[in-house]
Amino acid sequence: MTIKQHSHSIASLIAIWISLISNIILTILKVTVGALFNSPVLLADGLHNAGDVVASGAALTSMRISKLPADEDHPYGHGKAEIISSAVVAIILGVAALYIAYEAISALFEEPVKGSFLALMTAIISLIWKQSLYIYTIRIGKKNNSKGLIATALDHLADVYASLAAVIGISLALVGAAYNIAWFSYADPIAGILVSILVLRLALSIGKEAMDILMEKNVSHERIEELSALILTIQEVKRIDRLRAREHGHYILVDLRIGVPGELTIQQGHNISSAIRNLIIEKNPDVDEVLIHLNPWYKNEEKT
Repeated sequence: MTIKQHSHSIASLIAIWISLISNIILTILKVTVGALFNSPVLLADGLHNAGDVVASGAALTSMRISKLPADEDHPYGHGKAEIISSAVVAIILGVAALYIAYEAISALFEEPVKGSFLALMTAIISLIWKQSLYIYTIRIGKKNNSKGLIATALDHLADVYASLAAVIGISLALVGAAYNIAWFSYADPIAGILVSILVLRLALSIGKEAMDILMEKNVSHERIEELSALILTIQEVKRIDRLRAREHGHYILVDLRIGVPGELTIQQGHNISSAIRNLIIEKNPDVDEVLIHLNPWYKNEEKT
């Protein structure tokens, strides 16, 4: 591991530790205030945060595993551990979305709960805290191409939606109580339903990406075209027979079959392979391994 990679790894671990500790503190705060002041939206948000503690713990564990070097049992490394973490986050978000929807719909058929100023302040603190965490973790996650950290950042974003709904719902309940506007009390569950839809969409998006990577989906067509153009800059490469690339967590594996002049020696073929591998990795820092197979090519093939 280079010094740069090591520093990126430390930054990612610090970010996930901050997320874990923050989720624990916010869970205790929301559940306590929500229970004391009988605020369903805040209590539901707090229980959602409890799921985030599990998600952050899973991300922390997977991040440590993903950084382990390749071994005899895992010759391609452990990068997919982060993808498993992303899948766990997606499941937790999906369950949270269904729970928030259930609580919100149930609240529509119950006596509306009076708003609490302390509950409102707790929701505002959570909103600001989670927005800051989202900006911080998404920046580091994208910089280090950490799927686990990006999933954690999106989990923070889901909490931003939930906290915003809590702020709006509790605020309208307080306004409704002050000015005797009865229907304002139902803004809380209505906002909760909208939030559950947003969180569910986020869960499906994270889950789909995780499944695509676990199912060895090729990288984007644009990325393949970029790699193809780069490979063809090597003079000895006469054709590309097959080019595949797949994500393996925070890095990419490239599988390449190319045609080179058939009269070249084994040593020359080896040199060409090394030049291609070095060029791809130099221009694509997220590529960890390039597997190259050489096929013979002859001039008369152009005429057939």
